[in-house]
Amino acid sequence: MPIAIKRVYDPPAADDGERILVDRLWPRGISKEKAAFALWMKDVAPTTELRQWFDHRPERWEGFKARYLAELAGNPAFDDLRARAAAGPVTLLYGSRNRDFNHAGVLAAFLDAQPPD
Repeated sequence: MPIAIKRVYDPPAADDGERILVDRLWPRGISKEKAAFALWMKDVAPTTELRQWFDHRPERWEGFKARYLAELAGNPAFDDLRARAAAGPVTLLYGSRNRDFNHAGVLAAFLDAQPPD
């Protein structure tokens, strides 16, 4: 499954495949047209409670990853995303400024680790 991640503010590229926004909140300062995504999957994003607890604090990163993976287990929206990723290339879009500590990377790695059906 070719899975890429990109900030929603980065310009689209021809090889992005299906562009899927995976944030629960709408990213600030960008229109739907400029974001150029096919689908907004809010339900695969971390819950509001987890997002607020993490608060982009690097010292909470390992705890955040563990809690987020637990949220994804059994999540029907994740199953839908997995099916889309198996069908062709996808690019997961996120709004965070931090390219190293964001949920899209965790989500992409978890997708990549799933065996195909």
